[in-house]
This record gives sequence, C-alpha cells and structure tokens, in this order.
Amino acid sequence: MTIPEMTKMEQTSVTTMHRETASEKTRNLTKMALCVALMAISSYLAFPLPFTPALVVGTTIIINMTAFVLKPNDAFLVVLAWLLVGAMGVPVLPGGTAGLGRLVGPTGGFYVAFVIAAWIMSKLLNGSNSFKKMVFLGIAVGMPVIYIGGCISMYLVAHMSVWATLVAAVFPFIFGDVVKVIAGAFLATRVNALMRKQ
Repeated sequence: MTIPEMTKMEQTSVTTMHRETASEKTRNLTKMALCVALMAISSYLAFPLPFTPALVVGTTIIINMTAFVLKPNDAFLVVLAWLLVGAMGVPVLPGGTAGLGRLVGPTGGFYVAFVIAAWIMSKLLNGSNSFKKMVFLGIAVGMPVIYIGGCISMYLVAHMSVWATLVAAVFPFIFGDVVKVIAGAFLATRVNALMRKQ
C-alpha cells in the first residue's frame, strides 16, 4: 500500500469517527431535552394525601427514565437543571409549584435525592438496556435514596418523630413507586432502542 493510499484511509477513518461523535452528541442532547420536558410536564400529574406534605407525583417515573437513558453526569445535570428552573420561579416542580421554598421545606429532601439517585442509578446501569437491571436498580437503589432524602427533610424541618416520618415519607408510597420504576424502565428501554436506530 502506498503512502497516499494510507493517508487517504486515515482521513476517511477520522471523518467517520467525527460523524459518529457528532451523531452521539446529537442523540445525547435530544435525550436530555426530552427528559427535561417530560419532567416539567409530569410534575402536573400530582395529587395530595391527607396525612403527609408529600405529593403522589408522576415525576418519579421520569426521574427513573432519565437515569436509565442518560449517562451519569448528563442525568445529574438534567435533574439539577429542572430543580434550579423550578427554584427560580418557573412552575415545573411537583404539583405545578415553584420557588426556593420547595427545596428547603419538609419535602425538599426528596428533590435533592432525585439528583443523587439519578446519578447513582445511571452509574450502576453502565449503559445497559436491560429492563430487569433497570427495575432492580430503581427499587434497590433509587427508591431507598429518595426515601432517605425525604425522611431527613421531614424529620428536621417538620420536626416529626421517626415513626411519623416513615408514615409520611415512605410507607404510603412504596407500592406506587415500584409501579413507577417499572413504568420508567419500560419507557427507557423504548427510548434507548429508538435512539440506537438513529
């Protein structure tokens, strides 16, 4: 093989790699934009319970999906951006609420834990598109992290006892959260499969 031919092959290889990198960036940005939009929309799918300040929200479905379709740092940034936008006054937080007070109130720990849980689940998933692995991580990792965050804020801000905190922040939500993990994992596998065909 002559030197000009080798040079041409190298240039072709670099061009192909550049196109693949650009395509991957486009897919990532598309998924990030989709996750932010769905988090904002799903926040309006919420209803209160009479015995707790925490809402039952659709947002947790999208938090799980975000962790399962994005890389760890991207998932972290997307959830953090959603929280910051809500803290600045845009009504995108659960129940269509907004304001910094939501993050420092009795349920503020849930919001902070969303960011942490999304990063950890994404990190442990490690790019897999396994539905079973997603469900396992959502139940065994995501739910406990979010519950711990919510319990800490309720205990400290609302001055509840340990038992009252568990009743308000954990027990009523377990079954529904399992269902939402499954829904988030289902959506994630479909989104991942669709994006990989692009």
